[in-house]
Amino acid sequence: MRFASLGSGSRGNATLIESGSTCVLLDCGFSVRETERRLARLDRTASDIDAVVVTHEHSDHISGVATLSRRFDLPVWATLGTATRGALRELAKLRIFTAHESFAIGDIEVAPYPVPHDAREPCQFTFDNGAQRLGVLTDTGCITAHIVEQLTDCAALMLECNHDEEMLRASRYPQPLKERIAGRFGHLSNGQSAQLLEAVNTRSLQHLVAVHLSEQNNKPELARSALSDTLGCTPDWIDVADQSEGIGWRNIS
Repeated sequence: MRFASLGSGSRGNATLIESGSTCVLLDCGFSVRETERRLARLDRTASDIDAVVVTHEHSDHISGVATLSRRFDLPVWATLGTATRGALRELAKLRIFTAHESFAIGDIEVAPYPVPHDAREPCQFTFDNGAQRLGVLTDTGCITAHIVEQLTDCAALMLECNHDEEMLRASRYPQPLKERIAGRFGHLSNGQSAQLLEAVNTRSLQHLVAVHLSEQNNKPELARSALSDTLGCTPDWIDVADQSEGIGWRNIS
């Protein structure tokens, strides 16, 4: 199994997961043209994608999904709450799943799990090919016992490090927006993601990627420092998927 990020942040998110002959796109918050440009960096085209899986309906995660689905005849998997919003509900190849039941896309078992976020029915996922497992967690306001259970023993993790708490407090954001970001249904701070790492079993961990960093309220070195202190590794062992470049392919052995 391998994975790559096309870009991650408040201006667009998309992650590519491959195993065997199966290629899954998790979210698509970019235009189709921009998505194709970013796929080309990974030596892939939209025609290589077998399906799109959606976490929730916020525009930085779905703005390109409907057009991509129509243009390339791609099935789109979403919860009912997510699918009832906007253009997704009109898609011919819409597939509905519940947040507590896994489903298969080719060689990959996709296991959704619900998360606390200010969307209609948000969820995050693990991706398993029977030998390796990738866990993804973004757009979550707090850590629950169920999240810990889902992400333990993963070989690779993509974890939200949206903000540094001190930078957010000192920012020029309006107070209600600060409270929304830092609240129970907002986004995880560097410190919260570090606490999650303390709670999950990381003995099998080969890759750790910090994702969904705020360009205004975080810095890659702060996210790396928080996570590496918990893992006991060097900061440069941890990847950061930024808004412009994401990260290239990471292989899980």
